[in-house]
Amino acid sequence: MSPLPAALLAGSLDPPLDPSGDEARRLLRRELADPKYYDANILERLQDWLERLIDDTVDGASASGPLSTAIAIVVVLALVAAIALLVSRARRTATAQRPGTAALTDEVITAGELRARAEAALASGDASTALVDAFRAVAVRQVERDRIEDVPQATAHELARALAAEFLAHAVAIHHGADLFDQTLYGERVATREQALELLALDDALAGRAVRR
Repeated sequence: MSPLPAALLAGSLDPPLDPSGDEARRLLRRELADPKYYDANILERLQDWLERLIDDTVDGASASGPLSTAIAIVVVLALVAAIALLVSRARRTATAQRPGTAALTDEVITAGELRARAEAALASGDASTALVDAFRAVAVRQVERDRIEDVPQATAHELARALAAEFLAHAVAIHHGADLFDQTLYGERVATREQALELLALDDALAGRAVRR
């Protein structure tokens, strides 16, 4: 979340304590100019609604004096801060679910190297990197074995569908692994050690190896 709302709240309390509706709208426009809000239609609707709220709040509080007006504006700005947090979270969720994001990079690397890198990351306590490399190892290993097609721009779920078609008994685990991959790499969620181990175990299972813990 942008630190700006907190700064605005602090600034609103500095003397003289007599903010106006115009000042509140100016601060609102400056906050909403942040690129994190940029879906134009949502931005316009949000700004219109908040400006109407400011007008109604300030008009209602003006009759009670400057202090009531200041408190009302502080409440509105706190609402802006809360909306900023919700928008930020919604954008992260949408990013995690966005189709067309390639799961594999242009890096030239073998499944064995990805697996070793995943295990090293897990040993160092970086479960998120371990999970991402483990899922890539799963996919690359089956490409190397000609079980699935090598599609460089394939998404995690496209790879999962191809893998699930080849390994029907593991379809649920494969699709769950693709979900964890997207949530970790694109959704900015921190993976757990247990989740990384799930992906390593999936690699073992599809490779026909005894699962190691």
